[in-house]
Amino acid sequence: MNDRKPTLTHLDEQGNAHMVDVTDKQSNQRIATATASVFMRAETLKMIVQGDHKKGDVIAVARIAGIQAAKKCSDLIPLCHPLALTSIKLHFEPDSETGILKILATCKLDAKTGVEMEALTAASVAALTIYDMCKAVEKTMVIGEIKLLEKTGGKSGDFKYG
Repeated sequence: MNDRKPTLTHLDEQGNAHMVDVTDKQSNQRIATATASVFMRAETLKMIVQGDHKKGDVIAVARIAGIQAAKKCSDLIPLCHPLALTSIKLHFEPDSETGILKILATCKLDAKTGVEMEALTAASVAALTIYDMCKAVEKTMVIGEIKLLEKTGGKSGDFKYG
């Protein structure tokens, strides 16, 4: 376990925001997986899974949106480093009994900084896309449980939620 005291790395000694300097860090393989869930009526989820939505394949569009979001993370979050991602995968797990569509986003690269924000952004934007495509059918959908599930690589070591 890491015994270092946690610090806010995006603040300098005067408390000003800055991009963390990773020049002297070692490159290594880094992987992060994040999740988001979209809570909806069972009928709405059934429509998505069966491909009956008049706008087309909701999951395919959400997958592309999540991939694009991960690639654009540094444009969306001001202090993120632009990264050359080597893999972005989105997986969708529908639970027809509860009406929950769980989204898993995994990002990989070999670099000096982690990919947690890219995975979180991919999962979040995929969930927002689900909402956008289905809001005409159900405005009461709820997006939630956005969290980092696990990450490997880097100086801070591995992390697994829970």
